[in-house]
Amino acid sequence: MSISKIKTVVEEMVTPFLSENGFELVDIEYVKEGSNFFLRVSVDKEGGIDIDECGRISEFLSEQLDKNDPVTDAYFLEVSSPGAERPLKKAEDVRKAVGKYVYITTYEPINASKEFEGDLISFDGEELVVKVGKKEHAIPYSKVAGARLAIVF
Repeated sequence: MSISKIKTVVEEMVTPFLSENGFELVDIEYVKEGSNFFLRVSVDKEGGIDIDECGRISEFLSEQLDKNDPVTDAYFLEVSSPGAERPLKKAEDVRKAVGKYVYITTYEPINASKEFEGDLISFDGEELVVKVGKKEHAIPYSKVAGARLAIVF
């Protein structure tokens, strides 16, 4: 089964459980590191998620994976919080991050830069505005290569 298909199947398995219990799916990764495969599921909720909740989700998902067996290789299942520098994978994630400090990378230079770290001023679904220092940068959402929350030091 392809990596994208595995991710889709896992998402379909876990999303109803997460929604019923007040959690949000942030990301799913299926990667090979060295000789081992890892299925990583990142979840969150308002106010953050703790280790006991990650354990509960892991148990549920492990049972579902054992029943449905979409992954043929041996792998390690990891369920975790996205952390303080949470990735902003979907447009809805970016929308929720308005007013927060973010780190954005782009596919091509915008205003002579491909990296922007500052306050996310606005996002209308098409364009986001990041204030870096005193300058605001309008970035087309289609040009965003990566986005995450950032920590101010």
